Amino acid sequence: MTLILFNKPYGVLPQFTDARSPSPRPTLSDHIRVPGVYPAGRLDMDSEGLLLLTDDGRLQARIADPRFKLPKTYWVQVEGVVTDTALVALRGGVMLKDGPTRPALAEAMPPPDLWPRDPPVRFRKTVPDAWLRLTITEGRNRQVRRMTAAVGLPTLRLVRWSIGDWTLDGLAPGQSRAA
Repeated sequence: MTLILFNKPYGVLPQFTDARSPSPRPTLSDHIRVPGVYPAGRLDMDSEGLLLLTDDGRLQARIADPRFKLPKTYWVQVEGVVTDTALVALRGGVMLKDGPTRPALAEAMPPPDLWPRDPPVRFRKTVPDAWLRLTITEGRNRQVRRMTAAVGLPTLRLVRWSIGDWTLDGLAPGQSRAA
């Protein structure tokens, strides 16, 4: 069994090919040279951070399937000031168009020591930003972004820090290592 931890950079598609022509976008094949592995779950092109890849279908399902409730922790830069009201709402689960989310672990955090993003996050002098640590146990399409927006905190930058016990610790963007 192969399991690879990969720090997916911003702008990289979480798949090995891009059917878009004439100008294909960066994909996993630009970074991962191990044959026969596939992503366990999704991480949007405009999100960064931990992506697990494996050649084991059962492990892939266990990581990605919400039935197993594997926690995924995100560091989220949001526009606005994080209030107790917003944190209570996230902790209780928020209503999205496709139904309520499961309760999340949510807390304000100091800005983390991360690599610079390319392109940089937009900066506005008159609008404050803040960071959240958000842990969820499901994985709907763009869920974290939709959750923060639902409590009035649009996401500016989204970095998945961990999946279960696996973390990004020590991995620079574009780097990978075997678990």
